Amino acid sequence: MTGTPLRVGLIGYGLAGSVFHAPLIAATDDLVLDTVVTANPERQEQARAEFPDVRVAATPEELFERADELDLIVIASPNKTHVPLATTALKAGLPVVVDKPIAGTAAEARELAALADERGVLLSVFQNRRWDNDFLTLKKLVEDGALGDVWRFESRFERWRPQLKGGWRESGDPAEIGGLLYDLGSHVVDQALVLFGPVTEVYAEAVVRREGAETDDDTFIALTHAGGVRSHLYVSATTAQLGPRFRVLGSRAGFVKYGLDPQEAALRDGARPGTEAAWGVEEPELWGRLGAGESPVTGGGTPVETVPGDYPAYYAAVAAAVRGTGPNPVTALEAAEALDILEAARRSALDKVTVTL
Repeated sequence: MTGTPLRVGLIGYGLAGSVFHAPLIAATDDLVLDTVVTANPERQEQARAEFPDVRVAATPEELFERADELDLIVIASPNKTHVPLATTALKAGLPVVVDKPIAGTAAEARELAALADERGVLLSVFQNRRWDNDFLTLKKLVEDGALGDVWRFESRFERWRPQLKGGWRESGDPAEIGGLLYDLGSHVVDQALVLFGPVTEVYAEAVVRREGAETDDDTFIALTHAGGVRSHLYVSATTAQLGPRFRVLGSRAGFVKYGLDPQEAALRDGARPGTEAAWGVEEPELWGRLGAGESPVTGGGTPVETVPGDYPAYYAAVAAAVRGTGPNPVTALEAAEALDILEAARRSALDKVTVTL
């Protein structure tokens, strides 16, 4: 395969496939988007229009019939299909990327990890928000000791969507693995684990607020990390006034950052990495502030230049891992640790108890 780009089969061309995966795959020098799988005629035409050289298949079975022509499978289909499709790909000897959440349970994630090890192929999880600009900035501040000993980490992924959009993500059927706990919760829990390590206790509140909603749309998760940090994580579709994306309090200083990383909005608007001169760069007025003793709203603290966001780094790392020249950027076992917490949060919210891991 050396010298020839890795051929990628992408299963699913909804939001995840068309907005995130396909553009990022196409922007990676060592990858080429070979085939898109979608049964939707409109999405098939969309894929052909956006990638004229791509092949289109209506079913995953059509794709797997050509397994020997592919080097990597990316699964961006509905959550309930992740485990069966990943299992089929791994048994075919193909490296796999699975969008988060990799599975509905930590046990399933660990079974997939074991199968990947048995077959000797890559299994990676698309946790793109490890490459958000605000997260990269905070990670650097923590590593540099700018906050001192971190005491509390507050992370908010909030939206104002009072009307239901419909679809499987809002379904109350447990088989669909819908709801914000597993959707946005997968991001905020993963980030907390990367920053502050293993968790010993989990407490959660999951509420269904919108009329006609079938699954959680306003959820809070409190984590106690083994190292002593307390993480307070909020995911919501019903927040009329959005809070700071991050508020992090330490023994030396605090850091407050508002606003979401701009990469998703750029991708939705048709911008593409490699064609934009300043991909992932944020305007100075949106930089977070570092300081102590005063609110950033009243001018407290010093602006901290935001590290540029870098979603393309994920697929560059995947390509290197497939070739054996770099590590897996996000392992299935890391995803399983996050799922341990999400499962505990679900139990906590249901039974109104704190769950010890």
